[in-house]
Amino acid sequence: MRKVIVISSIVLVIVAAGIFYKDTSEQQKLPRATINHHAFNLEIAIDPQDRHKGLSSRDSLPADHGMLFIFGKPSDVAFWMKDMRFPIDIIFIHGDTITSIAENVPPPTSRDQESLPVYKPETASDKVLEINAGLSQKYNIKKGDRVQIRL
Repeated sequence: MRKVIVISSIVLVIVAAGIFYKDTSEQQKLPRATINHHAFNLEIAIDPQDRHKGLSSRDSLPADHGMLFIFGKPSDVAFWMKDMRFPIDIIFIHGDTITSIAENVPPPTSRDQESLPVYKPETASDKVLEINAGLSQKYNIKKGDRVQIRL
């Protein structure tokens, strides 16, 4: 009987280790952005349709997730909150450096698209990361910080 318990325990440990390894290896394959030792799982918006839609019409963004907008070359990109339902921080990036941040950007209070504020970087950017509002402050993310992106 003791031998059966020992063998069963060993099998359980092996199965649990296999499940843990699978979970961590799956997470390692996800696109991620790391800023100040904090990682964000990413959704990627590369094509014009994805960039136009962005996070609009969603009710929320999972904790420690973000949407990364990738542009072919640095340009004067502009973002607005059309159809957004929750506040975000908008992080503008050139190369691997944060050039500016629009923090705690609220969802629109008006449906009039002409009156929506437009958020632009201080300098040309080739990437933009949108994360939940307040996380820039929480993780001390600021202009000049480096961003490591793994696609």
